[in-house]
Amino acid sequence: MQGTVIKSTGSWYQVRTDDGEVYRSRIIGKFRLDGKKLTNPVAVGDHVELELETGDERTALIKKILPRTNYVVRQSPRKPRFLHLIAANIDQAIVLNTIVQPKLKQGFIDRFLLTTEPLDIPTLIVFNKCDLWSEEDWITFSYLEDIYTKIGYTVLPLSALEKKGFKNLNELLKDKITLISGHSGVGKSTLINTLQPELDLATYEISDYSGKGQHTTTFAEMHNLDIGGTIIDTPGIKSLAFINMEPLEIAHNFREFFEKSPDCRFSNCMHLNEPGCAVKQALEDGEISELRYMNYANLQEETANQNHWERNKDF
Repeated sequence: MQGTVIKSTGSWYQVRTDDGEVYRSRIIGKFRLDGKKLTNPVAVGDHVELELETGDERTALIKKILPRTNYVVRQSPRKPRFLHLIAANIDQAIVLNTIVQPKLKQGFIDRFLLTTEPLDIPTLIVFNKCDLWSEEDWITFSYLEDIYTKIGYTVLPLSALEKKGFKNLNELLKDKITLISGHSGVGKSTLINTLQPELDLATYEISDYSGKGQHTTTFAEMHNLDIGGTIIDTPGIKSLAFINMEPLEIAHNFREFFEKSPDCRFSNCMHLNEPGCAVKQALEDGEISELRYMNYANLQEETANQNHWERNKDF
């Protein structure tokens, strides 16, 4: 029989079959993703083939992972040379942010987009807690909205707590499989509770001392929405690194850089110090965001430094 993974809890998975039954399932054998090393070979959203365990009608074995339309991975925070599967077979993703409580970490947006751009997964950039924004915070939002809408992303403000801004979001979520991700404390669980109140996911206040959120979601899980479609909740992410990516991969997945790159003097231009760089010229002309370019340069430097450390740590 076949089903879809709806919850991942480490070594065990919950799988919903086509007839609506849910089985506690485990993996047999080894699975790889395009030859890459994985910390978790199966992700929420995966379509799998199951076989019931002998003598147990509620427990099953995952015998096969069916072909994926796409997947979202991140570098494992504990094993840098391994990848961690976040979700599979999604229609779109949301990167949820805040400007206050907790404070904006704008660089995280560009880092998250590096997990979805390689497979052309549409990504919505959503800013929560707009009910707390000052006039200055709204100016910050408008500045970021301008940057990202110009390069083709959808940007939305909303307040999950006060249920503001959900008309547009509901229209975008309807009948879609959507992954939602963000830092701890940005309000993922509150947002999902607003979308689907009977889920009643646990939420916590932001710490007054640290200004940081607490992890309320421990494992990735898929929830059905009454409006149609599903949403995949994921644990809060502290940081994203990309030493699993080659420098040119990073360059190609900043979409406005890739658009300009054919005009660079060198085909392998990294848009850093090379002469005749069309991206650097567009930056000087104000066609490319200085903020995006700064995040790009930081990522390239960080990745180069981490790769150097990985290569030399055993010597």
